[in-house]
Amino acid sequence: MSPTFLVSRTDAIGDVVLTLPVCGQLKQLFPGCRVVLIGRTYTAPVAAACLWVDDFLNLDELLGQPETEQVAALRRYAAAAIVHVFPHKALARLAQKARIPVRIGTRNRWQHWLTCNRLVALSRRHSPLHEAQLNLQLLRPLGYAQTPALPAVAELVRLTSVEPLAPDLQQQLAARQPHQLNVVLHPRSRGSAREWGLDRYGQLARLLHQAGHRVFVTGTAAEGEELAGWLVQHAPFLAANLTGRLSLAQLLAFLAAADGLVAGSTGPLHLAAALGRHALGLYPPIRPMHPGRWAPLGPLAEFMVFDRPGCEDCRARPAACTCIRAIAPLAVAAQVLAWLPLPLNAQRP
Repeated sequence: MSPTFLVSRTDAIGDVVLTLPVCGQLKQLFPGCRVVLIGRTYTAPVAAACLWVDDFLNLDELLGQPETEQVAALRRYAAAAIVHVFPHKALARLAQKARIPVRIGTRNRWQHWLTCNRLVALSRRHSPLHEAQLNLQLLRPLGYAQTPALPAVAELVRLTSVEPLAPDLQQQLAARQPHQLNVVLHPRSRGSAREWGLDRYGQLARLLHQAGHRVFVTGTAAEGEELAGWLVQHAPFLAANLTGRLSLAQLLAFLAAADGLVAGSTGPLHLAAALGRHALGLYPPIRPMHPGRWAPLGPLAEFMVFDRPGCEDCRARPAACTCIRAIAPLAVAAQVLAWLPLPLNAQRP
């Protein structure tokens, strides 16, 4: 019988996207195997959109049950191994109690010494490798000892939107002219990345509008409230304000039908890249937030970074990072204007 593998990544959307190569590589190492992704409620649509993931285990729902049922739930998978890509103390203890035969974690997490029986020497902070390459290092105990080049890893970062886009949104995107681009701007990061600045995004929206293209703004409902004044100010340059209107499944569907997205190192940037759309990330050069570690991966993914040694001075002032703000809106606009329009709803092969 083909083995089942549990892959645990219980943090943010972008981190889950960059864990997909682990799932894809398991499929290549063990043809016919079953891969179960363990994540939080809000990342379930990412799992549903990934060809490599056969099932999703909702950690929030699991931890809401009595411990005996938590252990029983893990045992029912009859998993050959669990890979703790992101450390979670409670889950690591549960996997041990469920007697999963192979439990893989990193050596630099003390709880893994108590709960895992395969420890991988892995230091992320100072590594020159991309996050997706680092995640693959955790497959060493399963016989995968390679460090593949980034283009090969990018081939395993694949998503396909599975939920139909709402008809009104589909009509909005379809209203473009043949020469026009539907460009999504995602200005906020919810604290997960350095932000370019609303003034910069405003200039970019104006430039793209003046060039004849259509600009959409996405974000959470809370971010929409924060952006209220900015949205009113820049309304003449926007095709639509979508903040607070899209579930994650609908965001996936919208990005899959748009031409591309501009954002910092956020979940939507990585989603757009994995969907095979244009994805332009704006980054600071400071480690470990630089694009060498967190660049989007996909056939049309790219990034811009203003590289100067002085960015270390911004470490204590993340809200006023002068390095990421030094990326000129005119340069970003020029990069976007080089994009070719993509077919609506074209799925990545």
